[in-house]
Amino acid sequence: MGQTQSPLTHAGERESIALACRVLAHRGLADGILGHISLRMGENTLLVRCRGPLERGLAFTEAADIRLVDLDGNPAAEGELEGGYSVPNELPLHTELLRQRADINAVVHAHPPRVVAADLAGLSIRPIVGAFDIPGTRLAAGGVPVYPRGVLVRNRQLAAEMLHAMGNHPVVLLRGHGLTSAAETVEQAILQAISVDTLAGLSLQVTAAGGVLTDLPDTDMAELPDLGGSFNTQTAWRHELARIKAAG
Repeated sequence: MGQTQSPLTHAGERESIALACRVLAHRGLADGILGHISLRMGENTLLVRCRGPLERGLAFTEAADIRLVDLDGNPAAEGELEGGYSVPNELPLHTELLRQRADINAVVHAHPPRVVAADLAGLSIRPIVGAFDIPGTRLAAGGVPVYPRGVLVRNRQLAAEMLHAMGNHPVVLLRGHGLTSAAETVEQAILQAISVDTLAGLSLQVTAAGGVLTDLPDTDMAELPDLGGSFNTQTAWRHELARIKAAG
């Protein structure tokens, strides 16, 4: 692909992805230098959180850390990977999803400790709550599959294995590793990951207290309303941004 775009293009999208990285870290889903977010920009291009020469971790992500590359990890515009920037080792995790899933535009990969702990403890993500988190309950009711290999998803073969485990679900757990969340928007993908992390944390608390995990009855599930995207996504996302702003 010809390198015809300026590194300054898509400034709004770069800033939005950088903010999303900071939300992910603030929520404890990527507490360190590991994890990344991508957004489809064209048939063969994506913006992705890259690692620069002064890497400080996701909590300190800036728009300059978000770079435009093609599906093979090459710079998709002049200067995109100059200055010591490199794509994530697990870029195939993103690009294979974008190649194979036309229904998604955004991919989030994170390492939430509670999700890893719950999975290693044999606790699946289940719809154990109701109105506490309606989108999360619906997501869990659809099932959250597990990719059973604790590997770095660093090539297309491993990414294809992950996709096979994921199927058409929005989220897949990675055994001893973390999770991958995919959605139409970055905001949706992040909020899905937060819901899965919350359910994992509650499951650990319930079982640690001697309780037994029980799925929400179908009759109660049927009573849960769809509050709509403006509430479930837009309002929820404004809250996430306000949280990181308040935290300074």
